[in-house]
Amino acid sequence: MRLQDKVIIVTGAASGIGATAARLFAQEGAKVIATDVQAPAVLIVVEEVLRNGGSALAMGHNVASAADWHQVVERAVGEFGRIDVLLNNAGIADKAPVSFSTPETTDEAEWDRIVDVNLKGTFLGIKAVLPVMKENGGGSIINVSSVAALIGSGGPFAYTASKGGVRSLTKHVAFHYGRFNIRANSIHPGGVRTPMIEADLRNPDIERAVTASIPLGRVAEPAEIANLALFLASDEASYLTGAELVADGGLSAA
Repeated sequence: MRLQDKVIIVTGAASGIGATAARLFAQEGAKVIATDVQAPAVLIVVEEVLRNGGSALAMGHNVASAADWHQVVERAVGEFGRIDVLLNNAGIADKAPVSFSTPETTDEAEWDRIVDVNLKGTFLGIKAVLPVMKENGGGSIINVSSVAALIGSGGPFAYTASKGGVRSLTKHVAFHYGRFNIRANSIHPGGVRTPMIEADLRNPDIERAVTASIPLGRVAEPAEIANLALFLASDEASYLTGAELVADGGLSAA
């Protein structure tokens, strides 16, 4: 198994990429701490993992809360003795779609809401696990950014800004913590068939508009992104840090 006995925190694990990654990591032998602000939903994911013979526990978790992060790390270390991998996956998007989202249409409350979860939440997670990883002799930090961090048309305004921050933050951590054998990499998905966009994709006109600019002609399935996280979590990626894994169906190359 590629992740045998690795202890992994997965945020935003109630659905989409996070839920898929939690299941996949457990199948590969990891001990998973699955967290989400939607506590009942993440418990359902963990119950499925346990029924299939995996090792996991569920926690309600607001990633924008330092106190919540302290509890998650304390529980992980208390239950499993260490933390090997952090998958910072939790994220939210602006209410307005890409074409209608600009600095002029974004109010301060909306900006704060997006940045708190997507960027501050990633920062707090990294800050919380670093001391444990340093003590363990290393670890892997995986931050889910977005193609929106690479191109201006990849997402709505505040979301794009927050994911750009995640991209830059990842490189900073990779540079400063490589000497502790701590790797930090970012994943940059394009459109993924998750609850965040699934309702829109049920409209054939919207789906055609979304996929028209993607060379592969479709959005990704959550497993296609979770598999990248699996690689980064495994020892197969032992010399990879500060990298950006772009999985956008060719959107940023078009």
